[in-house]
Amino acid sequence: MITPGYVQTMARYNAWQNHSLYHAAAGLDDAAREADRGAFWGGIRQTLAHLMWGDLIWIARFDGGEGPDVGGKEALQVYDWPMIWARRPQLDARIAAWAWSTTEADFEGDMTWYSGFFGHDMTRSKALCVVQLFNHQTHHRGQVHAMLTAAGARPDDTDLQLLPEDVPEWH
Repeated sequence: MITPGYVQTMARYNAWQNHSLYHAAAGLDDAAREADRGAFWGGIRQTLAHLMWGDLIWIARFDGGEGPDVGGKEALQVYDWPMIWARRPQLDARIAAWAWSTTEADFEGDMTWYSGFFGHDMTRSKALCVVQLFNHQTHHRGQVHAMLTAAGARPDDTDLQLLPEDVPEWH
């Protein structure tokens, strides 16, 4: 279903798009980032906080490292702008490090975890879970891109074929 090359491409895409969205959001004031814009998680910062929380929970399942220290709903309040601005590049580097460490065997078989959202254990194929990580990112980043554009910010285009060879440095 998927290969290490796919995972590496999507990890690069993740870092590139996060760089774009975060830098576009940095050009807005706090009120604009916090405003409820009618998205599933509310506004720009809240959606980025949810995305960080989701990325943390999935990458912890894949690499065995530390996961989020709060629940998903708590993250919307605890993960403020300075925190997500500081930690996003580190998380993207962690995702990339994992992606470059994968082999075909890492996507075989099933994975079981406890879902706090559903309140029970879940079992799905490992490959599907990896695709979910990247699909979830793309879904919510699309929402953030639309909110940023509506707020007057100009994030980069999102087309995968425009993915640069080198992801921009975080400044």
